[in-house]
Amino acid sequence: MIDANSVFRPDPIAYLDGVAASLPGQAYKQRVLHLLDLHPGQCVLDIGCGPGTDLAAMAAAVAPGGRVIGVDRDPAMIAEAQARVAEHPLVEVRSGDVHALPLEDGSVDRARTDRVLQHVADPARVLSEFRRVARPGGRIVMAEPDWDGLLIDSPQPARSRELTRFITGEVVRNATVGRSLARLCVESGLSVRSVLTVAPVFRDFAVADQIFGLRRNAARAADAGYLDGDAAQWIETLASGPFLATALLFLVTAEVPA
Repeated sequence: MIDANSVFRPDPIAYLDGVAASLPGQAYKQRVLHLLDLHPGQCVLDIGCGPGTDLAAMAAAVAPGGRVIGVDRDPAMIAEAQARVAEHPLVEVRSGDVHALPLEDGSVDRARTDRVLQHVADPARVLSEFRRVARPGGRIVMAEPDWDGLLIDSPQPARSRELTRFITGEVVRNATVGRSLARLCVESGLSVRSVLTVAPVFRDFAVADQIFGLRRNAARAADAGYLDGDAAQWIETLASGPFLATALLFLVTAEVPA
């Protein structure tokens, strides 16, 4: 059995930077930026901005005259984001709870979430808050996973299912929020414009391990009784290749009725 305590847990900022730098990360983030349909002069809100990975790109799209506001509750993330955008006068990073956004009613034109709603206590409340702070016609684009869509090729397919079951049952708070986004938007009074899915294929174990934490989560799954047998040997078999995995990400665009 893998010792879960000996498996390195990445720094959250380094982890988010790694996802953003990966080819799959770059690809879906560009699609989110395209779906936002940003124009000069708009006010854009990044709900759960983390270390500010995407703030500069949005600021460039709304210049001149626009504004970008990032909101996060983690002091370390806020400090990192503020440092990264110090030279961007159009960007402001605020401390706040995404369930009670620190913005006035009807003050933003665009907003986005990027793998944030999977972790919050109440995704529907966050969407209601977006509706409150958005102007009529305001748009939100959400990129959220559905972890039942994590698939790993293996000569022992049951192991892959066991690991996915552990992640959906024990690791991620709202593990299937991706499939629920369209419904939650409608229930929050938003009009859904599009629902797209992205399923990047990973053939490099090291990249997949960086993004999905395969070794780390296999160790935790084994300790929790989800993975029977020698989990360490199974993971090393995956690492020795040939390797293939994929995961399902929903991209949903919704608007406040004009």
